[in-house]
Amino acid sequence: RIESQFGVPGPVLVAIWAMETDFGAVTGNKPILPGLASLAYDSRRTDLFQRELLAALTIIDRGDMSAATLRGAGHGEIGQTQFLPSSYVPFAVDFDGDGKKDLIRSQADVLASTANYLRGYGWSKGGGWQEGSGNFAALAGWNKSSNYQRAIALFATKVSGGGGS
Repeated sequence: RIESQFGVPGPVLVAIWAMETDFGAVTGNKPILPGLASLAYDSRRTDLFQRELLAALTIIDRGDMSAATLRGAGHGEIGQTQFLPSSYVPFAVDFDGDGKKDLIRSQADVLASTANYLRGYGWSKGGGWQEGSGNFAALAGWNKSSNYQRAIALFATKVSGGGGS
């Protein structure tokens, strides 16, 4: 259903899910707000983390999560594929139909949101994921490191049995 709706094949989603949190096993359990507030006043990346802090407050304000449940990794990453709050706001989806965008406990929401994110960065259904494809470029929206993009593509190829599309 996720691939049909968003166009992103399962092997790519599995690769990201595995690489980010070992299939949700290591998501972080730190309160997001204090860390983002501290980082928002760190002179090295003030603009980035002020934007993330405001996005985290938006998540709370819209009722998606409470301040108490907004927990994750050290730089504000949320859930099983480590969305920053500024990515959660536009791309998180309720795919399991329970009325919540739960990137911490709902695997359906996690994988669909990840697919929606990639689609938002230009993923094209049926376009493959190998280096040189348009979808490989969409992986840069996930992580700007070309090594990370190649690792996702290789992992997805291995998961798929080798075809790359």
